Amino acid sequence: MPTHPRRDFASDNISGASPDILAALSRVNDGTAGAYGADDCSERLSVLVSEIFEHPATVLPVTTGTAANALALAALARPYEAVYCHETAHVMTDECGAPEFYSNGAKLIGLPGHGGRIEAPALRSAVEFARSMGVHHVQPAAVTLSEATEWGTVYSIEEIGTLCETAHSLGLRTHMDGARFANALVSLGVTPAALTWRAGIDVLSFGATKNGALAAEALIVFDRSIASELEFRRKRAGHLWSKMRFLSAQLEAYLTDGLWLRNATHANTMAQRLAQGLAGIPEVRLVQPVEANELFVAMPQRRIDHLRTEGYHFYDWPAPAGVHEPVIRLVVAFDVEARDVDTLLSTLDPDRPRPP
Repeated sequence: MPTHPRRDFASDNISGASPDILAALSRVNDGTAGAYGADDCSERLSVLVSEIFEHPATVLPVTTGTAANALALAALARPYEAVYCHETAHVMTDECGAPEFYSNGAKLIGLPGHGGRIEAPALRSAVEFARSMGVHHVQPAAVTLSEATEWGTVYSIEEIGTLCETAHSLGLRTHMDGARFANALVSLGVTPAALTWRAGIDVLSFGATKNGALAAEALIVFDRSIASELEFRRKRAGHLWSKMRFLSAQLEAYLTDGLWLRNATHANTMAQRLAQGLAGIPEVRLVQPVEANELFVAMPQRRIDHLRTEGYHFYDWPAPAGVHEPVIRLVVAFDVEARDVDTLLSTLDPDRPRPP
């Protein structure tokens, strides 16, 4: 059970698993099942994903988001090709070269953009310049978008559609890093289909670990022409579990009866509660809109030091252009409660009544 009031807002990876997911793991532990995905649970998962996304898709469970992203991009780009992303994207800054490693050297090229989002004109300009340089530049192959972004913002359906249309018109394939896909989905109030393949996404790295799973992510492949290649790449990379039912069971429980949406809605709601409270504290301000479950907050160093003295955990974050105060990141997980948020706010603002 979580300890309250919670003082760890460093990440949504620090939380435990949803009880429904733990119960599903216990159920599939009974008896025997086919190995390497040849089990009933994995077959049900494939059907369930195709129903939820309203599209026949290949589902390849893996255990980490890094594996999902790196394998997807390796299938989309050859060693002398390029993958375009935002300059702060997780694949660019936080995966220790895994995409380059699994692709045998394909280059990630970061593009600027407000709030963690790249824009179609910047993508087109970069691609056209690279092609004009011939063999001297890695050649454009794919673009990857983070939904939600590393700045906690979300791409609208229209923005994704415009980027994907631009990418496809230039001969690029499209990938979405959906580590916090559920948070973005409920923030926008749209369907999974509308946010992915209908907008032009070819491959989705579908995250579950941050939102209640124990250790489960998946590649959801809408472009079936690369599905077989990804199956072989997953095996070669050592990410094909022999007891696949234990991954599939997590994802099946996650998607059943809306658990993933409930968890994400709660996390987003608590993030909004925190944002509203921070707005009333002197010397404290948000540096990005709060559109999912992450907050980026500028405040004097003495306030940051006070939080740490009181036992709070969070990351310092590079300040965006025009922000001169220190910035921290606060992440609200699916199991954060209102009193956790209110205790944090009262710690920052001594005049605020402490929750019971």
